[in-house]
Amino acid sequence: MISHEVDYKIIGHDVQMVEIELDQGETVVAEAGAMLFMEQGIEFETKMGDGSNPNQGLLGKLMSAGSRLLTGESLFMTHFTNRYPGKSHVSFSAPYPGTIIPVDLAKMGNRLIVQRDAFLCAAFGTKISMHFNKKFGSGLFGGEGFILQKLEGDGLAFIHAGGTVIERTLNNETLRVDTGCVVGFEPNIDFDIQSAGGLKSMVFGGEGMFLATLRGSGKVWLQSMPIRKLVQALSPRGGNASKESGGLFGGGLFE
Repeated sequence: MISHEVDYKIIGHDVQMVEIELDQGETVVAEAGAMLFMEQGIEFETKMGDGSNPNQGLLGKLMSAGSRLLTGESLFMTHFTNRYPGKSHVSFSAPYPGTIIPVDLAKMGNRLIVQRDAFLCAAFGTKISMHFNKKFGSGLFGGEGFILQKLEGDGLAFIHAGGTVIERTLNNETLRVDTGCVVGFEPNIDFDIQSAGGLKSMVFGGEGMFLATLRGSGKVWLQSMPIRKLVQALSPRGGNASKESGGLFGGGLFE
């Protein structure tokens, strides 16, 4: 299915939003709850699936929606369509501080693999499905990277990354990354999860027990602050809890 052609602009720095411009009849598909505002003429409808296959039967829709549950996402997606005889806008906000990355799937071989919580919205016609890591054992025990999402189409898709985004182009190279810091990669990149090293490094190294290994030629997107690390940093029991106060024994100077 040919994706709708949409225009956009990204607004903000630390907590970004993307504003999509729709001509009459154009539609953008988004994760439930991502919408920030919409102008007159925009109508929205919650549907089961992305609508990329209009001839898909009920069973196919149920299977497709069920696969989204395995990725931790909502069973439904929201479709925003401009019914106004002119241009109108709808915007979507990032779920936590970070960067929104626009991706032209037509320039990525019509396919992109992303972490299961990275997808934000896309032009109608984009297919969003589950992608299993082929390395079942390492992915399962690695905790992250076993279940990914696959975006397919020829239009624009928008993914979200926590913190700062690092875009790397590999040329028959290997890159080892913290498992939660991988945002997405082109499909010709071989993705695996491997142990971090010896027993002492795994237990006392502070880098976790597993690392993601990206090997081959193509583009890779990384994030400096995945949601897992952000939650840990803000947790009362997190590593930064004692940094709030400057007292010698952990108490604040004026407490």
